[in-house]
Amino acid sequence: MTEWLKIDIEKLENFVIDVFEKVGVKREDAEITANVLITADRRGINSHGVARLRRYIDGLKSGIMKVDAEMKIIEETSNTLLVSGGDGLGQPVAYKTMKLVIEKAKNNNVAFAAVRNSNHFGIAGYYSMMALEDDLLGISVTNSAPLVVPTFGKNAAIGTNPISIAIPAGKERPIVLDMATSTVPRGKIEVYNRMNKPLPINWATDENGIPAQNAAEVLDNLFQRKGGGLLPLGGANEETGGHKGYGLSVMVDIFSGILSGGAFGLDIYSRKGEPPNVCHFFGAMNIEAFIGKDIFKKMVDEYINMLRNTDKKDGAEKVYIHGEKEFEKADEQTQKVNIYYKVIDDMKKIGEELKVNIPF
Repeated sequence: MTEWLKIDIEKLENFVIDVFEKVGVKREDAEITANVLITADRRGINSHGVARLRRYIDGLKSGIMKVDAEMKIIEETSNTLLVSGGDGLGQPVAYKTMKLVIEKAKNNNVAFAAVRNSNHFGIAGYYSMMALEDDLLGISVTNSAPLVVPTFGKNAAIGTNPISIAIPAGKERPIVLDMATSTVPRGKIEVYNRMNKPLPINWATDENGIPAQNAAEVLDNLFQRKGGGLLPLGGANEETGGHKGYGLSVMVDIFSGILSGGAFGLDIYSRKGEPPNVCHFFGAMNIEAFIGKDIFKKMVDEYINMLRNTDKKDGAEKVYIHGEKEFEKADEQTQKVNIYYKVIDDMKKIGEELKVNIPF
């Protein structure tokens, strides 16, 4: 049996849009969300692609995510925004907010925005990369459900809280850092669960603080908040640098949740059946405010080539630049994208439930 199937991107996108519209999401927001999800799959980040469709549809049907949510600007200056997502899908408010941030940065050199009352917004890199179209530096971070155990702790209290920074280059591809502040995001655990694969021992712990390798049990513990959780970047111990991943997660929570006046830590997804109040933070910077744009991009190219030409260790294919693997994967998947068969099966079920024809 072929576990990964090549699916026509246009057909997949139309199906996802139709599904969102079927549950009441307006066309514009459905298109934005579908594009974010499929971009993740095209870039090889299957944990955050259309595999998440079930989560969003169930959230919208239950009312945890509002189908008729409207983005609202609460506070605004020439350089800043405070935004409410109205408890709707995270992708539309994130996209629209980042568009405003980019325009402010083009006019005022730097701009930042904090967003509250939102939901999971997909890959953080989607929004930081939006700034690249205008040769700006892009920043995107978000807090998330408390899935990660702080250093020396036993139970999850902080989020996987990803960070993405996009840097334009000249002749080379941009540098795009897009990473969780945990060793892995929950989506990676879900991928291993779908594939029935054991987890590496430095990814998660059980309710007793012992390394856990059963993905289904880890996910159940997280869902039921029984104890244990994912580990911060660096693992469980200070000796391996776990306190650094823990610290990065805390900073993201402050920039996203506290600065926006929204939720943070244990308050996210704190009440079953109610909106989770996920919060985001975005930024954009005009290179010309610091150094000539062409000079900067030339120097970034030099930096990339310096890293690329570093001597490789035995057995290594090459020294990669952040984002390089994802750009290569996206270039391979311009017409069709690889989707895991279990994800396709679930999409078929969603289509049957909503009476939306699945064209693959």
